[in-house]
Amino acid sequence: MKHRIDRRSFLKLGLLLPALPLPAFAGNLSVGERRLGLHNLHTGEKLDLPYWIEGDYVAESLADINRVLRDHRTGQVAAIDTGLLDLLHRVQTAVDSSRPFEVISGYRSPASNQMLTEHSAGVARRSLHMDGKAIDVRLPGVALADLHRAGLLLKGGGVGYYPESNFVHLDVGRVRTWGA
Repeated sequence: MKHRIDRRSFLKLGLLLPALPLPAFAGNLSVGERRLGLHNLHTGEKLDLPYWIEGDYVAESLADINRVLRDHRTGQVAAIDTGLLDLLHRVQTAVDSSRPFEVISGYRSPASNQMLTEHSAGVARRSLHMDGKAIDVRLPGVALADLHRAGLLLKGGGVGYYPESNFVHLDVGRVRTWGA
């Protein structure tokens, strides 16, 4: 059974976030630990770990996340932007889930991205995936439409909606939206 967020919860989230001053909202993220679970659907690798504890990013955890989110076509590992990890954490909190994200695409090497642009009209030539600033995900137990809405309400960057392919694109670029 899919966990759905009721309309009232989304409206409340939409009203509360813009009303909070940035330092107050950032302060909420600064207590304790931030944890992420990831399951790379191409490699089968999984992790569930704290990546930030008491004000500091955990270098070992970031290295593990970079490895799991590597380009599965080339094996190339790149640094994933910590802002993207924080956005994933905020989205997961907004939809009230502790389940791991299923990752369709994390980092993409320029060679992989070029190959994808040649075979698909939906891939950007200068994709933020190549900078470790974008990810394509779904979250088991959470309706894709709810995941999409959470991304939109948080205004953390770009949000693409791909219901026919069953994923949401999130990035930490400029705020924009596209898709169905």
